[in-house]
Amino acid sequence: MAQLPTGPLRRPQQHEEIADYLRDEIFAGHIPAGESLPSEVELCEQFNTSRGPVRQAVATLRAEGLLSSGRGRRSLVLSNTRTETFEEILSTTSWLYRMGKNPGEVVNRRGIIEADETVAEKMHIAPGTDVYVLDRVRSADDEPLVAEVMYFDASLTDVIETVDTSEDSIHRELIRAGADFNNLSRSFTVERADAKLAKQLGIEEDDPVVVVALKALTHNGDVLEYAVHIFRADKVSFGLNNVRGHSSPLWFQVESDIH
Repeated sequence: MAQLPTGPLRRPQQHEEIADYLRDEIFAGHIPAGESLPSEVELCEQFNTSRGPVRQAVATLRAEGLLSSGRGRRSLVLSNTRTETFEEILSTTSWLYRMGKNPGEVVNRRGIIEADETVAEKMHIAPGTDVYVLDRVRSADDEPLVAEVMYFDASLTDVIETVDTSEDSIHRELIRAGADFNNLSRSFTVERADAKLAKQLGIEEDDPVVVVALKALTHNGDVLEYAVHIFRADKVSFGLNNVRGHSSPLWFQVESDIH
């Protein structure tokens, strides 16, 4: 079982701070698509740093599909479509706030349960092991959007129980407490809503829904969370930003252009 560390949290490294600043400038439209970033020299002077952290920050944004760059030329902004941060992938609350939506919830159940065979397999634990479950329907601006069931390692229980889950991000508080959310994987499928799910989400039975299964792990490979998020298909859209030579992260936002 994973355990929360007791030491201080790691401060962001300088290249992360530079990348965050540039990302915010791009998303705010201060550096629009088609424009160049400030030069390496200008960024080094602005952040009082060497070229290494600046180049690492630029490489991060290039991998996210926001920039095109090459030897001997400035980095060009390709898109101001905001990709998800790691926390936003984990946290529906953080994702909704970033979209400008007010999150809400209707909780169906929460607390310690024994893992069934499916959950145990996903979390790499023995069936019957204690896990913390939060089963709820999330709303965006008071409109039902996603039904989610999240299973957490039981060692995270004390922190989760202190969170006002209707407004605050569980994952943000867990990360602040030292939980080692290091990497995650997601799978997407399209299914049809049964009668119970349709009632929860305010849709018709057999309407399409997008099912997102997520598993979050520590750097040692311990599973901290297994979750299933079921979205109304009429309220979400997906997109990819591509740059040659790099894998493309997924962006995922409220409001669909397809009806």
